[in-house]
Amino acid sequence: MTKTQTAVEHDSVVRDLTAFQQNILFILAEEPMYGLAIKGHLETYYGTEVNHGRLYPNLDDLVEMGLVEKSELDKRTNQYELTGDGHAALLDQFDWMFSKFVATDERAAELTDLIDANR
Repeated sequence: MTKTQTAVEHDSVVRDLTAFQQNILFILAEEPMYGLAIKGHLETYYGTEVNHGRLYPNLDDLVEMGLVEKSELDKRTNQYELTGDGHAALLDQFDWMFSKFVATDERAAELTDLIDANR
């Protein structure tokens, strides 16, 4: 398999992520976390309880895709961390969204303001 074929397959996987899976990646972009911390961030975002039966299968899928790395903190707790491919997936998503949203200088300024406010 060539590097180009690998990149195309990776892009395809990234584009097939659900919004829930993308949100997990965004949360892990901040720092590595254990499952319950990720669950807490998702619940804050969605404003409702996130079922363990929804969270952990999605985390496992992201690990299987190579976008998240799973390591054991202790016998009962796993830590999840964004991989280089996961980071690249988020950048690809931003690039695509920005290409659609930044149609004017005013919109570019709005994004710059958001970035500055979150530093």
